[in-house]
Amino acid sequence: MSASNAETHTPSGCKANATSSGATLVEAEVAIVGAGLVGSSLALLLAEAGMRVALLESRKALVDKASLSAHPLPRVSALTPVSQRLLAGLGAWPGERATPYRAMQVWDAQGSGEIAFSADEAGLTVLGHIVENDVTQAALHARLATHSNVTLLLGARLSALQTSAKGYWLVLEDGRQVHASLTVAADGARSTLRSLAGIDVHEEPMEQEAVVTTVRCTHAHGNTARQAFVGGSPLAFLPLTVEEDDHYCSIVWSTTQAHADALASATPEALGKMLEEGIGGRLGKVSVCDGVHRFPLVQRHARRYALANLVLVGDAAHSIHPLAGQGVNLGLMDAAVLAEEVVSAWRRGAPWGALATLSRFERRRRFDNAAMLTMMKGFKRLFATTNPALTLARNLGMGGMHQLAPLKRVIMRQAAGERGRLPPSCR
Repeated sequence: MSASNAETHTPSGCKANATSSGATLVEAEVAIVGAGLVGSSLALLLAEAGMRVALLESRKALVDKASLSAHPLPRVSALTPVSQRLLAGLGAWPGERATPYRAMQVWDAQGSGEIAFSADEAGLTVLGHIVENDVTQAALHARLATHSNVTLLLGARLSALQTSAKGYWLVLEDGRQVHASLTVAADGARSTLRSLAGIDVHEEPMEQEAVVTTVRCTHAHGNTARQAFVGGSPLAFLPLTVEEDDHYCSIVWSTTQAHADALASATPEALGKMLEEGIGGRLGKVSVCDGVHRFPLVQRHARRYALANLVLVGDAAHSIHPLAGQGVNLGLMDAAVLAEEVVSAWRRGAPWGALATLSRFERRRRFDNAAMLTMMKGFKRLFATTNPALTLARNLGMGGMHQLAPLKRVIMRQAAGERGRLPPSCR
C-alpha cells in the first residue's frame, strides 16, 4: 500500500513527527491495532480517562452512520445489558436500531425438551438487544473521529514489530511508524499482531459453518429470541425491528459444511421453506430478503494474553462458537477490564505496560473466557449426539430446568453479563 492511500488524523494530544524520508512517526501512550467493536471501545475508554491513544485500522475509512443501508445488515450481535451500559457510558449506544429482546425460547427439534426465559423472571428490563455490528461500530467511530486524545491511522497494515527500551515500534507497510509503551492486539481472530509477537494459539475447528441471512416472517417476533436445535445444529431467529416493523429476524444456522452448501445454493423460496420448517413454523411463513453469508466456525484461545508491553483482547485472544451469542460481549468485557487496570496504573504513575499490570488483566479475564469456551463446546457436543440415552437425558434436563425458577434466574443474570467483579464502566 502506498503512503498516498493512507491517512493519519493526529489530535493535539499526540506527538507526530516526520523523518527525513517523509514517513510519519506517531508516539502515544497506548497503540491499539484494530478499530472494530472491541478496539474502538477500548480506545474510547482510555482516551476518556486522559490517555493518548493511537488507533490503527486496516480499512481506509471509518464506518459512517450516513452511509449505512436502511435494510438490516447481515452481521449482528446480541449485546447484554452490561455491554449496553458500557457503550452508553461512552456515548455510543445506537438506540434507534437496537432491538430489545425480553424473552428467549430454546428447544430440541428432535424431542420434547424446551426451556423459556423472560426478563421479568430475572428481574431485568431486557435480556439484551440485537444490534447490527456496523451500526454499533458507526456510533463508536463517530465518537472517535473527533476525540482530542485519539490519533487515527487508517489504511494501516502492519509489516513489522520492533522492541524498544520502553515498549514497541509498529512499522506499517506504507512506512509510517507508531511507538507506545503499551500495544494492544484487537485485530481479530487471525490477528497479525499476535503472530508478529509470537504468541501461540490453541485452535479447534468446530466442524460447522455459520449460515447468516435476514428474513421477514408473517408473525411478529414479539421481542423474543428463538433457537432450535435441528439435527444437532443450532438455528437462531434473532429479532430485528426495521422502521417499526417487527416481522424481521436475523438468521444464524450453525451447521455442517454439506448442509451449509445446500442452504447457500437454494433459491430464496426454498431457503425460506427450510428455515420455516427448521423453526417448526412458529413464526409463520419465512421470506428471505438478503443474500446468504457463511463462514467456518473455529474456537481459538491464545496460550497467553500478555507479554511485557503487549496484550491481546477480543477475538485476538479468544473466539467462540456463536451458540450463545457471547463473543462480542466477552471482548467488550476484556476492553473494560483492561482499561480499568491500565488507567489505574497510569494514574498512580506505575508502568501501565508492565507485565505485572497486564497479568492482573489476564487473571481477571482468562477464567471467564475459558469457561465460556468450554461450555459452548460442551453444548455443541451434547446437542450433536444421536445417542438415544443422551438425547432423552438432554430433553429431560431442559424440561426440568424450565421448572426451576431460581436456577433459571441465575442462568439469565449470568447470560446478561452480571458475573464477577464488574469494572466501573459496566456498572
